[in-house]
Amino acid sequence: MSLQSFIERLPKVELHMHVEGSLEPELMFEIARRNGVRLRYGSVGDLRRAYAFKDLQSFLDIYYEGAQVLLKEPDFHDMAMAYFKKAAEQRVRHAEIFFDPQTHTERGVPIAVVIEGLASAQREAERDLGVSSGLILCFLRHLSADAAMRTLQEALPHRDRFVAVGLDSSEVGHPPSKFRAVFDRAREEGLLTVAHAGEEGPPQYIWEALDMLGVSRIDHGVRCVEDAALVEHLRERRIPLTVCPLSNVKLCVFDRIEDHNLAQLLELGLCATVNSDDPAYFGGYVEANYLAAARGLALDATQVTQLARNAIEASFLDVLAKGRLHAELDACVREHASR
Repeated sequence: MSLQSFIERLPKVELHMHVEGSLEPELMFEIARRNGVRLRYGSVGDLRRAYAFKDLQSFLDIYYEGAQVLLKEPDFHDMAMAYFKKAAEQRVRHAEIFFDPQTHTERGVPIAVVIEGLASAQREAERDLGVSSGLILCFLRHLSADAAMRTLQEALPHRDRFVAVGLDSSEVGHPPSKFRAVFDRAREEGLLTVAHAGEEGPPQYIWEALDMLGVSRIDHGVRCVEDAALVEHLRERRIPLTVCPLSNVKLCVFDRIEDHNLAQLLELGLCATVNSDDPAYFGGYVEANYLAAARGLALDATQVTQLARNAIEASFLDVLAKGRLHAELDACVREHASR
């Protein structure tokens, strides 16, 4: 069995995927038509040609514009189901999915519409596709801490619909410490916490996310290697990094996939995982990220297996669910070794 076939057959867990970032241009135009929303791009082709990003902010400008078509529960359901169908085709067994309610509530869309639309897709995906999932409510860090607190308060009546809160959007100039109070409140409500840190921001942002926000995982975290003490801390405590190789190249964090430090993270003994981030914009879903990393960094089956195992370990699934996934992964590894 080739390494590509092995990756294709691998049971996968995805921990870093923004559902709004899975909105493919074709579906975006379809939802825009049914909601009477006019996009400034004349066609799917025009929109795809605009995906030449020079940094995180240039991507976010288009990302937020695309999200404006989402107005009603069926819109959020259809967007999420489109992702779940692709995930199922790529043997994703479990996904922990970011959503950005402020992107929608700022446009007058009630938070209940966002959450219930996504939740209905979750139920359908688990029932019909065998893909389990959890929602992670993310605060937009370019907005105020007060706005984040209001969003959390608006979301708490739907507390049973999401498992954690996170922090995303423009990193530079918006340190995790800005959101300490809202993360304290979230943990008081029994929510887990994660945060984007160390993508464009410095290693200090990773320290802040750990020390001030009490996060269980670091999203991205690739700049941790600039701080030896931080690397040791992450290794000792087995704190996962949800790495997104194609995204990092698309947003110029690394010039080429061959320059990515994913293999280095593994060599350092860190709990690195592979994820797709915003797959509609960055050229591939989770399987494409595995394949690109394997080819560009000359990863072998042992390293690929470790990445998949790390993702199971890093998930918020219970012990029994993790055990089932580890057993399925072990079977896949044995099959690969026997061929």
